[in-house]
Amino acid sequence: MTNPAAAWTVLEAAARKDAQTRIVDLFTAEPDRLERLVVEACGLRLDLSKQPWSRAGLAAALDLAAAAGVEAARDRLFAGEAVNVTENRAALHMALRAPDGAGFQALGKPVSDAVETVRNRMRAFAEAVRAGEILGATGKPFRTIVHIGIGGSDLGPRMVWRALKPLEPQIALRFVGNVDPSDLAQALAGLDPETTLVVVVSKTFTTQETMANATAARGWLHAFLGPDGDANLAAASTNLEACAAFGIPAERVFGFEDWVGGRYSVMSAVGLSCAVALGWDVFAALQAGAAAMDDHFRATPLAANAPVLLALAHVFNRNGLGRPVRVVEPYAERLGLLASYLQQLEMESNGKRVTLAGEPVARATATAVFGNSGTNDQHAFFQMLHQGTDVIPVDFVAVARADEGPIRQQPILLANAIAQAEALMAGSPNAAEPHRHFPGDRPSSFILMDRLTPKTLGALIALYEHKVFVEGVLWDICSFDQWGVELGKTLATRVLGELQGGSAGAHDPSTAALIERLKD
Repeated sequence: MTNPAAAWTVLEAAARKDAQTRIVDLFTAEPDRLERLVVEACGLRLDLSKQPWSRAGLAAALDLAAAAGVEAARDRLFAGEAVNVTENRAALHMALRAPDGAGFQALGKPVSDAVETVRNRMRAFAEAVRAGEILGATGKPFRTIVHIGIGGSDLGPRMVWRALKPLEPQIALRFVGNVDPSDLAQALAGLDPETTLVVVVSKTFTTQETMANATAARGWLHAFLGPDGDANLAAASTNLEACAAFGIPAERVFGFEDWVGGRYSVMSAVGLSCAVALGWDVFAALQAGAAAMDDHFRATPLAANAPVLLALAHVFNRNGLGRPVRVVEPYAERLGLLASYLQQLEMESNGKRVTLAGEPVARATATAVFGNSGTNDQHAFFQMLHQGTDVIPVDFVAVARADEGPIRQQPILLANAIAQAEALMAGSPNAAEPHRHFPGDRPSSFILMDRLTPKTLGALIALYEHKVFVEGVLWDICSFDQWGVELGKTLATRVLGELQGGSAGAHDPSTAALIERLKD
């Protein structure tokens, strides 16, 4: 195995060399380029041929993956070893969607039986709510769910619901993530408390923002239904005692373990609201799609492995070519929250500055991610993508077939996605009119699914999860902790006390002035 430091040197040299050749010219130089750089897996077609690497550049990237020990790290991940080194935890989100009898272990302890128990309870609850067998306090069936969480307890389910929700759902789903009181007010507006189920998602049941919203939502139920309104509550949490004190009995609480990170948790009990509102068959298909990508990632050689190749393309741009920003642009309105979801998955996971050993990293880590959904964004920030001074790689995500609305519009949408990727790469030289000059040579990946289904969405989620893991291995960082989140939370608790009349603490002049201006 090559020394990782040497492999990095080779990769960076290869990237500098490849930067001297336009991407479009690589298709002429490499007649088999498209065949080599398109991978099909689990209902997704991943085209990396518009990335800036030559055959030699890709070889250097694959050598880096081998030198960094990606395959061995992958084995440790699936074996349930403590890959979250700072918290001595496994990271076994794969166990959540594995078929029954998978036999996963976390730190040597079998966990699959417990996963299946929770999964079966979730299924029974979801089916009973949808069948009208579990009713609200006044005996009426539930027609709306208000899902209260934050971060990973919000972004994943919110993204899944937008992607898969029926046009006319049997049970509607609304989300509350922000402690801003307006968020809760808008979520509850127009709802009937008798037919509203409030699902509180907090592993510890102590998260400040979530519990503030949960307490207010429970007060809303009690105002209309009295104490019996607790019958309209459920939770995803491990703190049964706190849930009981809040009014949620154990049979309405669905747990998940400490080896499930928040941003990897959508297919755990955190996804309970989606399982109820979408129906269990949809939720199970989402899990099955992710499990299929897990199998692909686990068994496929690096050179044909979709998550590995996507990670290498991103690292080639980030480290080889110094590009710190990436756009994720789905040409599918239902996937409009994908970039927001990936902001947490990627930037919280890999926004790190020290190695596993606690030493300063040798090179830049996570890219900043932004995006929304085409074609609107073409009339917003695509100007910068085409003619700005920075080269910003793009992940295009497209769906070949539409299943709703005026189907004849789908070719228009797809034509735009294809054209944007081509235009970014090919450009349009115009020396006579510099304002109309498009330099091109701007890279992209293109992920195509035949239809947006629960299975293909699950595969897409897992594709990016494993991509993030591979990048973490290459950078020698821990992708599964998030200590950077904690400092602000700790300071917020102190500032809150001061805003509510507590004694003033030591702050910089700007912070002290803000507290003085805003305190009660």
